[in-house]
Amino acid sequence: MGFDVARVRGLYTSLGDGWTYLNSHQIPQVPERVASGVAAAFRTHAQISESTLQPIAVDQLEAAREAVAVMTGADPSCVVLGPTRQFLVHALARGLGGFVRRKAGVVLSRADGDWLTAPFLALDGSFRWAEPDLGTGVLPDWQYKELVDGSTRLVVLSAAHPLLGTVTPVGKIVDTVRERSRAWVLVDATSYVAYRSLNLDDWEADIVMLDLGEMGGPQISAMIFRDTSMFPRLDRSVPLELPASSLPHGLLGGVPNLVRHLKNLDEKASSVVEAMKSMAKFHKGLLEHLIESLEGLNAVHIVGISGDAAGQDAAFLDRVPRLTFTVEGVPAEMVYRRLVDNRLVTTVSPADPLLDAMGVAEAGGSITIGLSPFSTHYEIDQLTRVLASLA
Repeated sequence: MGFDVARVRGLYTSLGDGWTYLNSHQIPQVPERVASGVAAAFRTHAQISESTLQPIAVDQLEAAREAVAVMTGADPSCVVLGPTRQFLVHALARGLGGFVRRKAGVVLSRADGDWLTAPFLALDGSFRWAEPDLGTGVLPDWQYKELVDGSTRLVVLSAAHPLLGTVTPVGKIVDTVRERSRAWVLVDATSYVAYRSLNLDDWEADIVMLDLGEMGGPQISAMIFRDTSMFPRLDRSVPLELPASSLPHGLLGGVPNLVRHLKNLDEKASSVVEAMKSMAKFHKGLLEHLIESLEGLNAVHIVGISGDAAGQDAAFLDRVPRLTFTVEGVPAEMVYRRLVDNRLVTTVSPADPLLDAMGVAEAGGSITIGLSPFSTHYEIDQLTRVLASLA
């Protein structure tokens, strides 16, 4: 038996309100198991643990760290937790001052938002920029052979674009960096891990970031280092992780339950990795159905897929199930309102450097869709019917 989406829908009690949620990139639905875990953690975090004789909040922190390690194949001692990715990025950038020495090379990507690139611009480095393909939105790996050299100390990129769904060939880029330098590679894997399994050994990146909230978990982020030998190379006067007393204890209690929920997406799976692979296979077919359905509407332009600039093979590129589209002659706000009137929840695409470079603003804005573990073919058909009436 394949991925049982009807069963998965039963894991989300919020789905009984009559709305169709296609906005997982914005605010994912929270599974019942995560919600109950957070509620229990808030009730107990101030109590004393009988086994450790310390506040349960401290145990919750370590349990969350171990859960992230299980999910990514990492060692718990390499996992740093924080309230947001923005907080962790700023802390890391401040701590890299001694590692990225005067005029050392730093390679950033113009496909990424300011929250990921701006903190590193404060380093005393020499900056180079990787450019995405403006036809498809993909970040080509070949350019890193020219961008990375012996002086490079840091490479920063995202594993998947949060609005277009295009997947970056992280493994190939890391291989190029290893061949040409001793640089650290930082990967924001949030949009990728929301849909696929991740083992750090697959990429061999030095630092990987996750926002657990985008997976339907609590608003906690994690930064995972390749090994603990990296910590002494950072400025120790800049703490990467807040003390346990300053972290959101109750939310931390939902992290282990998130991992249990992910494993339970496929009741026959023996691990989180197997369950995520099962969901990814289901999503591959669902995304193909979504693309084919929207391509059948002449007025709809799928950003990075439709048009001559994207090429004939754009629809077959590696993607997670997110996409952005425009409707010819109809402003994005009007499209959004029509969809909401039919109880379809999407988003008007937020400001994004890649979408701007691809001309979305000139088209009157765009709509972004993010599928979820519980999304169905029927919901795609419902979306298509409403867009057909609008176009």
